[in-house]
Amino acid sequence: MMKILVTGTAGFIGYHLVDLLIKSKHQVYGIDNINNYYDVRLKKQRLLNHGILIDEVKDEKKIISTNNENYTFIKADLSKTSYIINFLKREKFDCVINLAAQAGVRYSIEHPLNYVNSNLIGFYNILEGSRRSNVKHLIYASTSSVYGLNSTMPLKETQSTEHPVSFYAATKKSNEIMAHSYSHLYGIPTTGLRFFTVYGPWGRPDM
Repeated sequence: MMKILVTGTAGFIGYHLVDLLIKSKHQVYGIDNINNYYDVRLKKQRLLNHGILIDEVKDEKKIISTNNENYTFIKADLSKTSYIINFLKREKFDCVINLAAQAGVRYSIEHPLNYVNSNLIGFYNILEGSRRSNVKHLIYASTSSVYGLNSTMPLKETQSTEHPVSFYAATKKSNEIMAHSYSHLYGIPTTGLRFFTVYGPWGRPDM
């Protein structure tokens, strides 16, 4: 059994991942800020399915699931540097899976600061907290958007990602570079996953 932190657990991928990890008997902690990028009611229902009644959750307070004592949820914002770093140092996770991010290509044009706070500052806090707590493996969500206007198919990991054409993609490409540097400097194993469009049960309404 491992002690695992999953961020973005009110999101679509995070919801299903937590479900799998709980069933696999791991000790799971979840973090999400429950933002209103899309219908908050869907996010609340996902959490409720795992025994978390979000209307009773105060910021930065640990709530143990009513369905499974191995699942603990914290409503928190990754951009809060001191809290996130100290939280990781205190809890000593074996593995961190960072799925929290401000998503959306079009939305990034009108609200770029949201992407700076969540995708850049928030990801730095995850990296630094992982370094200071000797996390054994950091897995994080990147995106297929880093390929930009690359038209060579099929896409491959070895293809150029130097020309992102949205600010969202630029922040996720930055995550890959930041993770690479932390791996090199501090020996933290990191894995980035370039998700394409994801959909399915409990998925985002705009997908």
